[in-house]
Amino acid sequence: MPPQQKTHLPAFRSEGLTKTYGEGAAAVQALRGVDLELPAGELVVLLGPSGSGKSTLLNLLGGLDWPSRGRIWFFERELSAMDEAGITHYRRHHVGFVFQSYNLMPSLTAEENVELVTELVAEPMDAREALERVGLGRRGHHFPSQLSGGEQQRVAIARAIAKRPTVLLCDEPTGALDSTTGRVVLGVLQQVNRELGTTVLIVTHAAATAAMAHRVIHFADGRIREVLTPDHQLDADCIEW
Repeated sequence: MPPQQKTHLPAFRSEGLTKTYGEGAAAVQALRGVDLELPAGELVVLLGPSGSGKSTLLNLLGGLDWPSRGRIWFFERELSAMDEAGITHYRRHHVGFVFQSYNLMPSLTAEENVELVTELVAEPMDAREALERVGLGRRGHHFPSQLSGGEQQRVAIARAIAKRPTVLLCDEPTGALDSTTGRVVLGVLQQVNRELGTTVLIVTHAAATAAMAHRVIHFADGRIREVLTPDHQLDADCIEW
């Protein structure tokens, strides 16, 4: 389902979502029965201390891991009931990922890094257009070593949006950046949400990021402690942390 298609279904829904790593006395419960509903088209910030379950939830929603118990739906499709082929198709055609590490190929230019993804889908965004959207239209022929950390992260975002994903999942996208550069990156994610209608989820330790969100989910000990829906969203360049 493309992001611009109107729907009353939530982008994600979960029931009793549980994830346990290990067995017996060494078992660690990363998620403890999470019930969640995320409307399509929102920019959502997931906050909480390390080990609270934020990244685990993101990995389950993105099809990078499987729940131990519970169920997850992506619109009307139950992800938790899919086989490996179904999950691979889901990740390839519906999900864009942005991580703290940029994961760019050092031997390829920015434009070539973006093109790696465009070869996987039927109707991709042109690599040059994707770079223009993140403010790097003139840097397409530069290699990662010739780009700053913030520019490399924006190339990673361009790569993620070039396949026109329905959802963009971001795990600590500003974790390796200073506050000024981080605001630039957050501004790009906000722009993707506003202009493309992409549902954006951001896992972060930076509590100030909540000011730009439609929905803020606070995690602690593998559970959702609080969900807030602010009346107003700040532009990313106004955030201070």
